[in-house]
This record gives sequence, structure tokens and C-alpha cells, in this order.
Amino acid sequence: MVKKVFSVKGQEMKDIELNDDVFGCEISEGAIYYAIKNELANRRVGTASTKTRGEVRGSTQKPWRQKGTGHARAGRRRSPVWVGGGIVFGPKPRDFGYKIPKKMKRLAMKSILSLKAKGDKLKIIEDFSIESGKTKDLVKILKNIVPDERTVFVLKDDDKMLRRAGHNIPWLKFLSYNRLCAHELFYGKNIIMLETAAGKLNDFYSVKG
Repeated sequence: MVKKVFSVKGQEMKDIELNDDVFGCEISEGAIYYAIKNELANRRVGTASTKTRGEVRGSTQKPWRQKGTGHARAGRRRSPVWVGGGIVFGPKPRDFGYKIPKKMKRLAMKSILSLKAKGDKLKIIEDFSIESGKTKDLVKILKNIVPDERTVFVLKDDDKMLRRAGHNIPWLKFLSYNRLCAHELFYGKNIIMLETAAGKLNDFYSVKG
């Protein structure tokens, strides 16, 4: 697959050859679904907690005698049927995270990249950095490339100044080429990728296994 490389001014500069195994593979909707589901599950905090009848505050004394009062039988005020009593089968702190096979995750990433590339939602731009780290300098460049909508920026490395410049842009998300996120890539309206990052992805995801 051949894609255009754009300058920071939004002008076409040259062509770049992308690996069809990465950017032109057969799309697996199942792999995408399971990868996104896995990432969302791993994000869950799992701190919800309720108290059982043995943990709530209250006396263990029988409220009234068993027979002769006209009331229903009652053993203790901590009973779940009483106001202020324990919760039956309520949530407890737990870890919702789990792992999926590496091959499935790789297939999901390649499927999403191929999906975006076929839909012309993937743009490759020349390598650049924001030495000042100022948001306004990055905004000037982005205006020439993509509209103000949910966008994923794939970096060639951990460029701290570039990340700092885009920190205050609510619709922009940064990802490193070797730490992609299926959820962000799939739901991003556009994907911007540095030229070097595209070259590294050619090798990173074309490796078998």
C-alpha cells in the first residue's frame, strides 16, 4: 500500500510504502471487539463494595420474642429485609482485568490500522517536534492536517515536548507506535502518524507471532 506523506503545512511531499500485512490485511471484526472489550475491562477500578449482614452496625439481640407479639418472626436487626441491614450478594472489591492471546491483540491492531487506511482516515506527516512545548504552536500545524475532531497521534518515541504541547487539546490523544490502544484507534475519527512511526510499525507488526 502506498500513502502520501504530508508536510506540517498540509502539502503532499512524497510517497511511502506501507506493509500490506499491517495496513492492508483482512479485517477481523471479532479480534477488534475482543481487544476493545479487554482494554475496557482492564481499566475498571473494581472498588465498589457493600456490607453483608455480618459487617453492618447493629445489635445481634433478637428484637422481640418469637411468638405472641403479632409481628413477623425476626432474628436480628442486621437482616437484609430491615432498613439499615446488610446487602445480599452485593459487590465486593475485585479485579476485572484479564489477558487475551498476543496473536489476537496483534490482529486487532492490524485490523484497525487497515480499516482506517482503507477509509482514508490515516494521514502520515513528516517528522517534527514542538521545541517550545506550547499548545498554540501545535494547533497551527494540526489546522493544516485534520479538523477539530477526535484524533489519535501516533509518535515514533516518547516526545515529551510534543505531548506537553497537546496536553490541553481535548480531542487529541497521543500513542506510541509500540503501545497502541485498540479503543482509542477504533473510535478516533482520524489517525495522524509520524513518518518514522509508520516505518517502525511496518516492522513491529509484520513480525510473525
